[in-house]
Amino acid sequence: MLLRELNDQGILRLTLNDVGRRNALSEAMLAKLGSALVEAGADPAVRVIILAANGPAFCAGHDIKEMTAGRAGSNRGRAYFTKVMTMCSAMMQTIVNCPKPVIAEVTGVATAAGCQLVASSDLAIAADTAQFSTPGVHIGLFCSTPMVALSRNVSGKHAMEMLLTGDMTSASRAAEIGLVNRVVAPEALQDATLEMARKIASKSSMTLATGKRAFYAQREMPLSEAYDYASGVMVENMLAQDAAEGIEAFIEKRAPLWQDK
Repeated sequence: MLLRELNDQGILRLTLNDVGRRNALSEAMLAKLGSALVEAGADPAVRVIILAANGPAFCAGHDIKEMTAGRAGSNRGRAYFTKVMTMCSAMMQTIVNCPKPVIAEVTGVATAAGCQLVASSDLAIAADTAQFSTPGVHIGLFCSTPMVALSRNVSGKHAMEMLLTGDMTSASRAAEIGLVNRVVAPEALQDATLEMARKIASKSSMTLATGKRAFYAQREMPLSEAYDYASGVMVENMLAQDAAEGIEAFIEKRAPLWQDK
C-alpha cells in the first residue's frame, strides 16, 4: 500500500501503491502515510522526502466507498466522518510540520484530498499529463478541507474557481497559479524530482528544518510580528555551528562540511 525506499543521499521515496483504489486516502493509507512521515521526520538519515504514486492516479482523495459504508453508523455516520476528517487533517499537518522538505511527484490525476496532498507538500513537480481538481461540488460535497491547503498555495480567486466549478486543471495551469513548481514530460519526471531533491539534500538539514518551520509560522502572522519572529530565528541560526561553517567555507571558497547542527 505504501512503498518506502531510502537512497544513500538521504532521499526517502514514499510511493502510494494502492492502484486498484486509485491510491485513495483510505483509513489504512492515512495511518501508514502519517506514520511514515513522523518516522522520516525523526530519522537523521532522511534529508528529503518525495511523495510519489504508482498507477494512473496520484491520489483520488478519500475512499468514497469506505466513506459511504461509514454512513451506516450511528447518527448517519457522524462519528466515523469526524474520525476520518481528523485523521486526514492531522496527516496533512504532519507534512507541514515535518522538519524534512517534502516534494510531491505527480504523475496522474490528483483530486479532492489528493489535490490537498499536493498543495500541502512544500514543493511539487508534475508530469505534463497530470491534472488537478477539487470536484466535491459535483456530488454535493464542498471540498472544505482541501480548501485549507489550496487557499494557502494559490490566490483566492484561483482557489475559488477550482472549488466552485470542480473542473479539472491542467498541469500547465497548475504551474501558472502556483499549485506546482514546474511541469516536465512524464519520462523526465523522476529525474527532475530527484535533481531537485539532491540539490536540497546537499544543504544543512538543521538549516532546512529551521527555514521550513519559520516559513509556515511567519506566514500566519501580521507583518511586523512576522519580522520580529524572523529576526529572532535569524539570530539563532547565525549562532548555529553550520552557519559558522557555511560562512567560513564561502570565504575560503570551499565546500562546507555540514554537521547538521
